[in-house]
Amino acid sequence: MKLGIVGLPNVGKSTLFCALTSSRAESANYPFCTIEPNIGVVAVPDERLDYLASLYNPALCTPAVIEFVDIAGLVRGASHGEGLGNKFLSHIRECDAIIHVVRCFCDDKIIHVEGNVDPIRDINTINIELCLADIETVERALKRIKKAAKGDKSLEADAAELEKLVRWLSDGKPARTFTAEETKANALSILHLLTAKPVIYAANIGEDEVGGGYNNPGYLALKKVAEAEKAEVIPICASIEAEIATLDPQDRKAFIEDLGLKESALDRLIKLSYSTLGLISFLTVGPKEVRAWTVKRGTKAPEAAEKIHSDFERGFIRAEVVPFDVLRECGSMAAAKERGLVRSEGKNYVMADGDVVLFRFNV
Repeated sequence: MKLGIVGLPNVGKSTLFCALTSSRAESANYPFCTIEPNIGVVAVPDERLDYLASLYNPALCTPAVIEFVDIAGLVRGASHGEGLGNKFLSHIRECDAIIHVVRCFCDDKIIHVEGNVDPIRDINTINIELCLADIETVERALKRIKKAAKGDKSLEADAAELEKLVRWLSDGKPARTFTAEETKANALSILHLLTAKPVIYAANIGEDEVGGGYNNPGYLALKKVAEAEKAEVIPICASIEAEIATLDPQDRKAFIEDLGLKESALDRLIKLSYSTLGLISFLTVGPKEVRAWTVKRGTKAPEAAEKIHSDFERGFIRAEVVPFDVLRECGSMAAAKERGLVRSEGKNYVMADGDVVLFRFNV
């Protein structure tokens, strides 16, 4: 699963990407510094995994991971090929969700492509360009359906739904806020619209605003936009997070505490990205490896077992499951079994986040 980091040029996308991946994506004070997308695979912070590793002392401890893509900045006219628009749109189309970085700090030393800082104007710039690109996609589909409807009147309702969507997008409203009839929702999903993707707004605030109650006006304005879209928003200082990422774990913890925080904004962003994609983790334990496995929310036990090995799904017998919190309370798997707290689940069991599982299967 892949998240694209997007935004206008010079808002802090590459700095945030460097912090996320602890890599060295190029970052500079001029537009279009990022041309080809940088890609990084990031471990999902999980305190449960840390606890289980301390309990089992395994040879390996393997976290869940998520992929981030640093995409070139977008400008007005991108939907018609301005700047690096065509590349931007093709790269974002390949992502499952979007982290939209919005500049909310003022610094005369850092160029703003629009001349001044205005978070609402900036997100509207990108949303409008994505809406325009989506309108082209929907209109092409509408043309095909209208042609097919001449011989199949049942398609007229589909055409009407697409016409409503075009009007919606024309008002600058993203497709993710469009309410389609349940019977039409699946048909719309195959269009892979840019504005239908889940979004997290990352409000890039100033260094002097971290841990101070987050009263940045730009962040507060973004909260209202996110609420209206049923999207997520998180305040984050990309430059401080990039600095935190260079520290060793002990110094990093002390630095975060000095800021008055329980965890870095970066860790919160990674966790939020994971959940926004509809992902959960189940856990396996043993002396060889403690591991977090990624599945979509709603996955049943045999499908989860297949993540480990295809033979596990084919020969699935049952899953022995104990919630992480129960295991931690008991102190060991043996103690949980003695208390009858390890459940035996069959093929219809839906996995829950934090399940500690042992799969039983026939070879």
